This record gives sequence, C-alpha cells and structure tokens, in this order.
Amino acid sequence: MQAVVLAGGEGHRLRPLTRGIAKVMIPVANKPIIDYVLDALVKNGINDIIVVVGYRREQLIRHLNNTDYPVTIVTQKKQIGTANALLCAKDLVKDHFLLLPGDNYIDAESVSRIKNERNAVLISRHPYPSNFGVVKISDGKISGIREKPGETESFLVSTGIFSLDREIFGFLDRCEIPEIIEYLKRSGKLFTAITTECWRDAIYPWDLLRMNERTLRMITPQLSGKISRNAVISGKVSIGKDTTIAPGAVIQGPAIIGEGCEIGPNSCIMPGVSVGNRTKIGAFTCIENSIVMEDCVVGTHSLVKDSVIGSGCILLDHISTVSTRSLVETESGLIHGRFGAILGDGVEAAPFTIFKGAISGSGSKIETGRTIEGILPENSIVR
Repeated sequence: MQAVVLAGGEGHRLRPLTRGIAKVMIPVANKPIIDYVLDALVKNGINDIIVVVGYRREQLIRHLNNTDYPVTIVTQKKQIGTANALLCAKDLVKDHFLLLPGDNYIDAESVSRIKNERNAVLISRHPYPSNFGVVKISDGKISGIREKPGETESFLVSTGIFSLDREIFGFLDRCEIPEIIEYLKRSGKLFTAITTECWRDAIYPWDLLRMNERTLRMITPQLSGKISRNAVISGKVSIGKDTTIAPGAVIQGPAIIGEGCEIGPNSCIMPGVSVGNRTKIGAFTCIENSIVMEDCVVGTHSLVKDSVIGSGCILLDHISTVSTRSLVETESGLIHGRFGAILGDGVEAAPFTIFKGAISGSGSKIETGRTIEGILPENSIVR
C-alpha cells in the first residue's frame, strides 16, 4: 500500500514560528510533527511513502535524508492548494492509497482503522470546528463536508486523512477533495466515516502547547546525561545524552529535555515542557507548559509559562512571561488565544523583560525592563 504525505505548506497562521521552517518541521515533544505521521504509517507496514514538499523544502529534505523512513520526495513548486499538491504525486501513485497532512499528529491505531477501507475519511471531534472541514454523516457515510463554515452545530471535522483510489486524479485539476467527494456521492460512490480520538492539529502558535502536552503523555521515560543525585525527577521524563541536571533541580513529567542541555541549580521544569537540544536553563528559573526550542538560553530567576520560544532565543536574567487571554489580529479576523509569549527564532531579551500575551517576530531585540504586549514585527528593536 502507498501513502501520500502533504508537507509543502507554510502554515502562515503559525507565524512567526514558520518564518524559517515549514510547519511540518516544528518540534512537538522535541520531534518534528511530520515524524509522528511517518511513524504511524511505518508501524502499519506502509513502506511506500510519497512526501510532497514545497515551502522551506531544503531543511525538510535534509531531515528526511537523515532518517530511515521509506520516502520518495516530490516538489510542489507553487503552494496553491491540497489538490495541486496531490497532483504532484500523480505519476507515482499506483492504485489505492492514503492521503495525510504532514503537519498533524496522528497515531498508528488511527491509521490502522482507515488503511483497509476504500473511499473513507478519518474524522474527529474538535472544540473549534469552524477552523476545519465540518462533516455531515448519514448511516456511517459522509453526506457532506463544509470547509471552514462561520457557524456550525456539529463538532465533527475532517482530519484531512483520506483513503482514496487513483481515480481521484481525474478530478483534481478542477476542484478540491471535499468537492470531489460531493461529486462522487451524487454518482453513487459514498465515503465511509472513520472516527479517531488521537488526531491533533495546531492552527495558531498557542495551539502547539496543547499538542505538546498531550504528546508528552506518551513519551517513553529515559534518563541519560549527568544527573545530580540532589535533583528531583518524577513522572514521565526523558533526558537526552550529554545533558547536565544540576543539584536542586526539580523536573516533573510529562517533560522532555533534549541532548547537550544544561538545567541549572534549583531550577524547575514543570509538566508539559519540551526543552530542545543544546538549550541552557539558568538557576532558580521555572519553565511550565512551554516549548523551548534548540540552542536557546533562559537566564536565572526567570519564569516562562504557556509560551513557545523559537530556536536560538536568548532570554537573560529575570525574564517573565505572563499568561493572558489576548486578542490577536489574523488574516481571518480577530482570534482569542491564551499564552505568555510566542517568540520567533533568534529573539534577544535583556534582563527584567516582561512578555504579556506577546508575539515577537524573529530577530527582535528588547532592552532592559520593557513590558511587551501585542505583536512585534520581526527584527524590531525595543529600547
């Protein structure tokens, strides 16, 4: 059996985190999102996987080439929709195949439910269905898919995971997949609805926190590196090789700390935290429900809560993130989100900076004692 994984999109609503990498490469529990999709396929014996790349493809291709995943890579030159992306794989698809987005989390059990069905859609419940294709079901079959409706009474949405036949390619130059399903329904071919509870997507940056926390629940505990006997570790915790855990540090799982990290004396890593490779956390600093990506520095006496910190950020001593319910302006309107800070890559913050429901673009520099709210464009300088 074959699978086509769509990995060409930017994920523009996740900016500034996707300015330097594709959405599929954002780390969740210290692992690119696409790896969870590929793992689920391989565990189901699917070893003919076509990955369609596009935005920021160089980094993704390099990553895939350094893994053992059985993938064939094709390029979507212009990112103009799901149908066009799938068309890029037309010459490689033989017959029955699975179509999956590479930027969602899915588990092997869910893939096993749909892989042997022909003409099926994997669906799930979501508290905010208007961000997705809302499905209508009649007698276990899909009777309609409404893409991103303004209002809906149903919480059942399409995960974007389909079991399809090659005949789908005959329609892709005219319409998107939900419209094709509607057309096939009128001609008597119905799609089966398969339900899963183990699918997760991140539409906005703060959604990554929930995805990260739920994914961390399933990690395999592993304690490598150099851990002080005076450190306290409880729950599901994974610590990578060459990492140092200093005396007095407290780590409560579920949490993951990458390789080559330094966790300072009397610091606290609380549940729901992912710390990327080569990141340094200073003494008396607390990290809670956050993603801190690789090559970051968080200074002493700091509090980082409900935040996503991009790669290479330098946050000096006495930094605070204050989790607030913020109103964020997006291309689709004003969106509410609760978070402390969303920082793009390479943000630098001097001591006593406070982030309060703030989003900062990559490369911004903030001088001492400033309080940051709202959105900072990339490469901003705040004096």
